[in-house]
Formats: sequence, C-alpha cells, structure tokens
Amino acid sequence: MGIIIACEIGFWVLLGLGLASRYLWRRKRLSTVLLISVPLLDLVLLAAAVIDMRGGAEAGWHHGLAAAYLAYSIVFGHRTIKWADAKFAHRFAGGPEPWKPPPGGMARARYEWIVWLKILLAYGIACGLLFGLILLVDEPSRTEALVQIMRDLSRIPVIAAIWPVSYTLFPKKTPEPSAAPSPDAPASRPTV
Repeated sequence: MGIIIACEIGFWVLLGLGLASRYLWRRKRLSTVLLISVPLLDLVLLAAAVIDMRGGAEAGWHHGLAAAYLAYSIVFGHRTIKWADAKFAHRFAGGPEPWKPPPGGMARARYEWIVWLKILLAYGIACGLLFGLILLVDEPSRTEALVQIMRDLSRIPVIAAIWPVSYTLFPKKTPEPSAAPSPDAPASRPTV
C-alpha cells in the first residue's frame, strides 16, 4: 500500500516540478523529462502489483487501484497534464486564460458525452488489466477480490452518465453573445 501512496504523491510532485521547470526556471528540457516521467509512475505501480501477486499475495483493493490509476493515466493523463500546464502558464507566465467547456446547449451535452466515453474506455482498460492479472496468477481463490473490484469500478461510468444524460435531456441555455470579440477574432488595430 505504501507504493500506491508514493506513486500518487510522486505523480503530483513530478507534475509540479515539470511545470515549475518550464515556466519558473525556464528549463524546457528538464521539464519535458519530468512530465514524460509522470505516466511511468503508474507503470511502476502496476509492476509492483504484478510482482506482489506473483509472489503469492492475495488480491486486495490496492491491486485494483493500481490498474485504475494506470487506466486513468492512459485515457486522461495527457488531458490532466495539458489542463495543469494551461493553468500554470496562465498564473505564472502570462499565458492565455485556460480553455473551458461550453457553458450549455448541445455543445455542452456533446462535450459531456465525450468525457463519459473516455470514462468508459478507462473502465474497460482497468478491467482488461485486472483480467490479465487474474489470468497471470491463475488461482481463483487468490484473485476473487479482483473480480469484485471490476464490479465496484462499474459504478463509476454508471454514475458519470448522470452528467451527459442531464445535459442532453435538460440543456442549459447558452449565454447571449456579448459585444466582446471572440478569442478567435483578429485583434483590431488602433486607428491613427
């Protein structure tokens, strides 16, 4: 269990150091190395789970959590890093305001359905990893907890479906366009 906590803390530490290296210390190469290392922590976590199970351990929640973390990193890792990068750049380097999802209407419903499909994909990857671990160990008495973890994880896409369904059935009205220029519009030049 200690390795799970270490990897979770390590994820945020590497992400923070990677962004600080890029924007505060202006060390782009170091930043790239640190940010590329972030998903490697999940592989370390999964390898530790496999070694533990191959060594005779009985499956527990921490083995399932390792698979879920890796699945999250595969599906949402790039998005999480991109989101943190935009926030950090805006706050510390004068970057543009980070992107926000559409406020309402069918554009927001589409956005929520795409996120839900990614959650479903992450669930599928986590179940695939857990099923692979079950096959690798090949002792049902030691791996029955992994089957239960797959069942428990199935609640996540079911609960997450509330958002796209609600935005589809009850779309929020989109705000009226203001007189302010859109971010895609070219900046007007002052007249002389």
